[in-house]
Amino acid sequence: MRAITPDQAQAWQAEWLADPQTFSHKLPELLLQSRDLDGLATEVGARLLAAGKRVVTAESCTAGGIGAALTAIAGSSAWVEGGFITYSNTAKTKLLDVSEELIGLNGAVSQSVVEAMAQGARIRLPAECSVAVSGVAGPGGGTPQKPVGTVWFAWSGVTSTDSLISQVLVIPGDRAAIRQATVCIALLGLLAVQSRS
Repeated sequence: MRAITPDQAQAWQAEWLADPQTFSHKLPELLLQSRDLDGLATEVGARLLAAGKRVVTAESCTAGGIGAALTAIAGSSAWVEGGFITYSNTAKTKLLDVSEELIGLNGAVSQSVVEAMAQGARIRLPAECSVAVSGVAGPGGGTPQKPVGTVWFAWSGVTSTDSLISQVLVIPGDRAAIRQATVCIALLGLLAVQSRS
């Protein structure tokens, strides 16, 4: 199966930003198109390498899945700096300098926390860009405001040193499907934003 192209990834992200609710209905089709994680990671790596950038990951609900996908590619040490698995709130605070107050105010699955994770990862393990995720993979833990499948994504430094893009999705499926889709979407987002730089 052919990996999604950078132009397709960029169009996908533009549609997501413009109308997240409508876009979420197209998610199963998109994930079917882009389920070749090796192809996606290879394309992300090529873009990072060409730009002379390295990436660091900060993961909660995926617990290292994004880093695993990126480093499954031979030669990825040229563009992957490392990563953090910050599953608990304590880990987010101790490893990424996310403030306890921020977590207490907005919850771990929130725009402000995932942005702080992305920025903290780049400070703790210097790299030109980062990707961070925090979500409710289930089967428990959901609320009416943040149902199971809610995932916040953030990409830092990908288009410029101080750039920060964050987006949210409610991903359908069981725990395994939500986690796998989150990895895929994180890579698609990296590819999309690299296409703009």
